[in-house]
Amino acid sequence: MALPANGKVLTEAGAVKSSLFRQPPAVWAVAFASMVTFMGIGLVGPILPTISQAMNATPTQTSFLFTSYLVVTAVVMFFTSWLSSRIGTRSTMLIGLAVIAAAAVGCALSSDIGGIIAFRALWGLGNALFLSTALASIISASGGTAGQAVILYEAALGLGLAVGPLVGGLLGDISWMVPFWGTATLLAIGFVALLVFVRGSGKPAEKSHVTAPFKALATPSILVLSIVAFFYNSSFFVTLAYVPYPLGMSAVGIGLVMTGFGIGLALTSVVIAPRLTHRFSPIRVLAATLVVFAATHIAASQLAGSTPWLVVCVVLLGFEIGAANTVLTEAVMEASNLPRAVASSAYSGIRFFGGAIGAPVGTGLAVLGTGVPFLFAAATAVVGALLLAVFRRILTPADHPVHETGEFEAAAITAGE
Repeated sequence: MALPANGKVLTEAGAVKSSLFRQPPAVWAVAFASMVTFMGIGLVGPILPTISQAMNATPTQTSFLFTSYLVVTAVVMFFTSWLSSRIGTRSTMLIGLAVIAAAAVGCALSSDIGGIIAFRALWGLGNALFLSTALASIISASGGTAGQAVILYEAALGLGLAVGPLVGGLLGDISWMVPFWGTATLLAIGFVALLVFVRGSGKPAEKSHVTAPFKALATPSILVLSIVAFFYNSSFFVTLAYVPYPLGMSAVGIGLVMTGFGIGLALTSVVIAPRLTHRFSPIRVLAATLVVFAATHIAASQLAGSTPWLVVCVVLLGFEIGAANTVLTEAVMEASNLPRAVASSAYSGIRFFGGAIGAPVGTGLAVLGTGVPFLFAAATAVVGALLLAVFRRILTPADHPVHETGEFEAAAITAGE
């Protein structure tokens, strides 16, 4: 389905039925490109030890492959709604994919750890441009509910994190450079898919002001959920950045473990989380998930010396992250009347800063003991759960069961929302 020039998709009678998996080609093109983009996050995990050996770098130094990427992503996220409202979501996504592909090639050609870190920062720029508009584009192209779009988007995230480590592990067994070349190739395919299937500029009716995401943080519900996401992402990226080291496996072995992690994430995002949020209070579901998430990290800290049990913990963390990601994103979309692109920019900017800080801090704590980074991740998850409990009243706008995902929203959905 094309993105109309005015950026709007109107529903018929406000209640047209639609299946989650019966979507126009444009939706699947954006979902595929999203999956490849998320592959870039998981791709690095299995080859971190290999890069560390090849570049004579410490685990903390290699964790900056996540940090440089996430810091730039976080900063740029605050400005993407301003840019996309001027050039359109389609152009923003295409530029983002082109930048990521160039960064992947740069990583493959780098001769030292500093070069890879620098190109990962460029990767973060492209990542912000693409991901900030992908969700809005899926909503607009499908004309479905925000809940449907979030499920498809989080499914792409899960599949990307599942396939990325596997590709990284298999290709990384040849050379640490090959996974980057493979990613650049897939990104080129995604770029062509967007060119062919996504039509129209996707410009919203009104242009977003450059300060809109910062002003959005003045909305109490958006601010609280953004801070919760900050602490939660600190935990999340400790898992991605640190787990490859205590596993002590080959690149392929690590890739297979992280694939199990990603499959769990995708399964929960598509099947389990939507059922929970349809039946129960989303904020309670999120708080409970964060508590279980913290408990699993505590178990991992105690079982870090046993590879089989650590593998079990890592896969369980994937299931829990799938639930937390989906519920948190849905809550932000429902927490205010702000345009979705603005709310997403504000929330995502704060969220990615959490990962940028959590990855090196958590990994650096390994000098105190193999299990200490997992304890750090547990502590940040608990902080997130406590914030949800303390500020529950502020989160009332987002704290209601999500409607069935098979119905279209009665209101028109704009590409900038």
